[in-house]
Amino acid sequence: MTGERAGGALRVSAYLGLAVLGALVGVAGALVQAAWFPGGLLLALLGIAALCYGGVQLTRTRLGGVAPAVAWVIVVLMLTASRPEGDFVFGVGIGSYVFLLGGMLAGVMCATMPKVPQPGSSAVRLGK
Repeated sequence: MTGERAGGALRVSAYLGLAVLGALVGVAGALVQAAWFPGGLLLALLGIAALCYGGVQLTRTRLGGVAPAVAWVIVVLMLTASRPEGDFVFGVGIGSYVFLLGGMLAGVMCATMPKVPQPGSSAVRLGK
């Protein structure tokens, strides 16, 4: 019973770690995408896509890709809000919109990926 709890705690900590990485990738991508356009935009989108795909492969569940994507979306949407002083991180332009929509698309793609095959399973159907 304690082995199951330890495994569950390890899985939850992996999801939390992926969420923290998703938030960091969101902040870094928000700063880089406009600074080095178009290379920074491509780098920022590749960063979130790689993190989501890596999360799926690491945890062998779809939630491994959803956790960083949700954290990324929350952080990026918080950064789009203007402050009382009138400052904001994103400028008006096509790059900002591509970053927002592209990052969300990467998260959705990882969340809807085909289920990762379990180790030891074969492609042969039983009884055939």
